[in-house]
Amino acid sequence: MLFLVISTPAPTRPSEVRESRRNFWPWIEDKLERGIARSVYPRAGRGVVAVFDVDSHETLHRLLNEWSDIVPAEFALYPLMEPESIVAFLAEKPVS
Repeated sequence: MLFLVISTPAPTRPSEVRESRRNFWPWIEDKLERGIARSVYPRAGRGVVAVFDVDSHETLHRLLNEWSDIVPAEFALYPLMEPESIVAFLAEKPVS
């Protein structure tokens, strides 16, 4: 299951969370190496955009809790589809 996750960190002074932000990158690197995260991009200013490939909602929940423990944030979640899936879906005949 693919999810686009956009983080918006809690409103604190950047200098107050610098060390936490540094700790985030080794954490997300592990997820990239294991294939749990497909891509990660820092946002201009603060925040991160990531695409996670997880096996369940519970796994996603666990990741977001870990992330928020490192850098407290709000998350916007968007479920995604593989490009091949939407092509196959659009090729199906509608059920009448």
